[in-house]
Amino acid sequence: MNITSLRTFLAIVDTGSLVRASQQLNVTQSTVTARLRTLEDELGQQLLNRQKSGATLTPAGAKLLRYARIITGLWRQARYETGLPAGLSSVCTFGCDRELWHGPGRTFFDGLVSGHPEMAISVQQGSARDLEEWLASGLVDVILTYDSVARGSQTVHALPSEELVLYSNRAGSSIKADPQYVFVDHGDEYRRSHGESYHDAGIARISFDSSWWALQFLLDRGGSAYLPRALAEPHVAEGRLHELTEAPVYTRKKYLIVNDAAAATWDWFDDLVARLLHPASSDPNTKFQKSKNSN
Repeated sequence: MNITSLRTFLAIVDTGSLVRASQQLNVTQSTVTARLRTLEDELGQQLLNRQKSGATLTPAGAKLLRYARIITGLWRQARYETGLPAGLSSVCTFGCDRELWHGPGRTFFDGLVSGHPEMAISVQQGSARDLEEWLASGLVDVILTYDSVARGSQTVHALPSEELVLYSNRAGSSIKADPQYVFVDHGDEYRRSHGESYHDAGIARISFDSSWWALQFLLDRGGSAYLPRALAEPHVAEGRLHELTEAPVYTRKKYLIVNDAAAATWDWFDDLVARLLHPASSDPNTKFQKSKNSN
């Protein structure tokens, strides 16, 4: 088995056909077919059902898919780390939920960039499931997520909860009967709490699964929506948004999870976590609590 065969398999899966995979990889279709056949021969399993309409995974192919992504990802990361240019001596790979980039994600990243010029930094955006798998496989060293699940030798740092506040471009906007209300999906727990508070409010015409997109919508077109306080505050200060103080405020937990093997070599890590836990404090000796996975 080689990386090229796995990449070819992934290209077929991602594009849905051998023809499109050959175009993506810039090789002939016969080359793609040969690579796939070699991989199937090595595993002793048919990986794809090949039809005129395209290629679909067999049960064996579905099992290989996850490992193929991890293996090719680790190989890419290994090439990155071993090929560091002169002047760089270490690497930090950081996985971040896209909703957490504006706030703790930027704080963590800026701390690395400004405090460690000798370090190469790779940032990956992913869903909670992606981040968990990347951390478990070693593709990333540390993640910022809403999910506290950890595996093996990983440490979970519970960060201050995120406040979700109702904002509008109109100071006197109604908190329950706004026809311009925009629903933002902040996760399962938020949906339950929001449903209890606004059970008689009807269904919003516009909805987003991104706070950032919802914010841009409000700034461009007006309306009201629940947004993270840290994301909306600069626009409140400019007078472009207004907090509707009579509306309920929700919270969402967030976590920084690190592979212990990586953190063991980072003498700067605890101080940076302290900055995330106490953003108003610059004391490097700030105390913080961390919960370690006991599995």
